[in-house]
Amino acid sequence: MLITGELAALQKEIEKIARDYGLTFPEVRYEMVDYKTVNLLAAYDGFPIRYPHWRFGMEYERLSKSYAYGLHRIYEMVINTEPIYAYLLQSNLMVDQKLVMAHVCGHADFFANNLWFAHTNRKMLDEVANHAARIRNYMDRFGQETVENFLDACLSLDNLIDIHAPGVQRRAIVVKEDETPQIVKKMKAKDYMDSYINPPEFLAEQQRRLTAEREQMKKFPAESERDVLLFLQEYAPLENWQRDVLGIVREEAYYFAPQRQTKIMNEGWAVFWHTRLMTNHLLQSSELIDYAEHHSGTVAAHPGRLNPYRLGYELFLDIEDRWNRGAFGPEYDNCTDRVARSQWDKKLGQGMEKVFSVRRIYNDVGFIDAFLTEEFARKHKLFVFEYNEHINEYEISSRDFQAVKQKLLFQLTNFGQPIVDVVDANYENRGELYLRHHYEGIDLDRPYLEATLINLYTIWNRPVHLETVLEDKGMVVFRYGPEGGSVQAAQVMDGRALLERLGQLVKYA
Repeated sequence: MLITGELAALQKEIEKIARDYGLTFPEVRYEMVDYKTVNLLAAYDGFPIRYPHWRFGMEYERLSKSYAYGLHRIYEMVINTEPIYAYLLQSNLMVDQKLVMAHVCGHADFFANNLWFAHTNRKMLDEVANHAARIRNYMDRFGQETVENFLDACLSLDNLIDIHAPGVQRRAIVVKEDETPQIVKKMKAKDYMDSYINPPEFLAEQQRRLTAEREQMKKFPAESERDVLLFLQEYAPLENWQRDVLGIVREEAYYFAPQRQTKIMNEGWAVFWHTRLMTNHLLQSSELIDYAEHHSGTVAAHPGRLNPYRLGYELFLDIEDRWNRGAFGPEYDNCTDRVARSQWDKKLGQGMEKVFSVRRIYNDVGFIDAFLTEEFARKHKLFVFEYNEHINEYEISSRDFQAVKQKLLFQLTNFGQPIVDVVDANYENRGELYLRHHYEGIDLDRPYLEATLINLYTIWNRPVHLETVLEDKGMVVFRYGPEGGSVQAAQVMDGRALLERLGQLVKYA
C-alpha cells in the first residue's frame, strides 16, 4: 500500500531538503508493509515476485525466526529501479520513518549518480517478474524437480562473472581463420647481400612467431574468458530452456554486482545524509533519544568484523573534513610534525564538493585505496584479526597500517570471491573444460571447490578441470568426470618449482 496523508507530506518535505543540498534522484514510491511482508521482500532481495526456489524460503524462515527472537529488525529496504521503490515498516515510530526516508534519499542519489550503476537495468522490477514467469512455465513443462536441480547448479556459479564487463571490452574481434600457410616475407636484396639483409636466424625466429600466433588463433577460446557464465551460456550443450535459465541467473548476477561493489560507499553515503537531514532539519526534541539509539545501533563497531555503515560514514566525514581544511596533497603528506598536521587548516571549504565527486566515480576498492589513511585507521582502531586455534578466539595479528589496508582491499576485490577463467574448452582435444584459478595466497575451500566442479559438469556435460595452488602441495589440477564419480586431484608442480615459475616468495610447509 502506497503511503498517504502525513507520511506523504513528510516525504515531500524530506526530499525537498535533500534536493536543496544537491542530491538528485528520480521519483521514490514508498510502500507500507508489515513485518511478515518485509521479511518476505528481504528474502526476495527486495523484489515482490521471484522465481520459485528453496533458497528464498530458507532465507524467509531465517529472517522470521530472527525477528521473532528479537535478533534483528529491518527498518528500510530500497530497490534500484525507476521509479525507486522503498518499503516502510508499519510498526516503526514516526522518528524511524523520518530516518528511513532520509536514508533512502541517500541511496536513491547514489543509485542515480554513481558510475558503477550506470549499466544497471532500471526496469528490473518488470524484468524479475518476467524471469519468474518464464521459470514457472519451464517447471510446468519439464517438471519442477528437473528445473530446480538445474537452477541449483546455475546459482552455485553466479559469482563466476566478470564484474567489470559492463564497462570494458575484453573480447578480441573474431577474425576468420585463413588456412593459407604463412611465410615470412624477405626483404629485397642482391644475392651477395641476402645473407646480411635477411639473416637465416632472424627469418627462422619470425617463422616460429607466425606459427605460434596461428596456433593461438586456433585455441578455443583464443583468450582466457573471465565471464564463465557467458561462456557456458554460449557454448555449453544445453537445451533452449536451460540456456534461458542460465541467462536469467547471469542477468540477475550482473544487476546485483554494483551493489556488492559499493556496499561500504552506498551505506556510508546514506548514513551521511540521514544524519545531516535528521540533526539539522527533521529531528524534534522529543525524538532525540529514540533517534540516537537507532542511529548508534546502525553505526556501532562490532569486534572482529567490519560494519560497512560505520566505515563508509566515517570515511565520508573524514574526506569532508580533510578537504575543508586542505589536509591533502604533497605539502600535507610531507609534513612530519604531528601537531602541525592535527592543527592543519587552510580553510579551503571544498569538503562538500569533494564528497559529491567521490560518490560519483568510486567503488569500494577505489574508495578505500584512495582515502583510507593511517590517521583514520589509528583513530578508528582498525586492526587485522586472525583466528587463534589454540585459544579458539580471534585476536589482533597486526596493527600495521599497510597490512590493515591490504587485508581490507583483498576482502573487497571481486567481492572476496575467487577469480576463475576459462582457459581451454577443448582440453587435450577431448571437448573437456579447463579453468584456471588466480591464486592470491589463500587456498580454495575444498568442499565448495568439489561441489562447483560437479555443477560445472552438469552444465558442460563433459569432464571439467580446475587448476589452482594449494599451499602444502604446489600447483594442483582438480578434475571431475563421470568415470571417476568423485573429484580427483593431481599435483602438477611442487612448491619449489612453482616458486621458481612465479618468481615470488611463497612459503610451503
